[in-house]
Amino acid sequence: MAKSRKREKGSGYAPWKRMLDVVCSGVLLLFLWLPMLGIGVLIRLTSPGPAIFCQARVGRGGRIFTCYKFRTMLREAPRNCPTAELLDADRYITPIGRILRKSSLDELPQLWNVLWGDMSLVGPRPLIPTEETVHRLRRENGVYRLRPGITGLAQVNGRDLLSDQKKAALDTQYAKRMTFSGDLRILWKTLSGIVVAKGISEGSESKI
Repeated sequence: MAKSRKREKGSGYAPWKRMLDVVCSGVLLLFLWLPMLGIGVLIRLTSPGPAIFCQARVGRGGRIFTCYKFRTMLREAPRNCPTAELLDADRYITPIGRILRKSSLDELPQLWNVLWGDMSLVGPRPLIPTEETVHRLRRENGVYRLRPGITGLAQVNGRDLLSDQKKAALDTQYAKRMTFSGDLRILWKTLSGIVVAKGISEGSESKI
């Protein structure tokens, strides 16, 4: 009975969650457009290539969408695999890219993904299509009924230090117990975690 109530509560929160995503992402973009513009200029000045990195990710219902990030790697870096799988990832990361990854500022362009409806502020991180193990576990546990998030339960409980199985288990837990108060706790833990760069590895793709 308790589990049933939690699922009902999460379902009732879903439309409010989308409204909050639209309002919050719109307000944040309004206030952050100038710093984001500055970051884009720095990227262009310090390494050849575009300021924004576009990559195919798996979204709600298994649909592929274009995810936006500030570019943190050289143009010749492989595009369609997690950075953690590269043999020598450090040689591809730009100097400004290291700062952006440690501070998670590279994720700011995903506020546009949230505004357009591809993503949410909080949810399971969107995966690259080739990450088959986590995809399978997510499909089996109904995680893909949710929009992916800029941050999520796995990101505040170990992030890059977690195994694929543990990430999928935390994604499943979030999908079953999604609440407004839970989202607030995740956002707070994300902000505090960024301050101490907890669970972030420079050589891994941020917050996958």
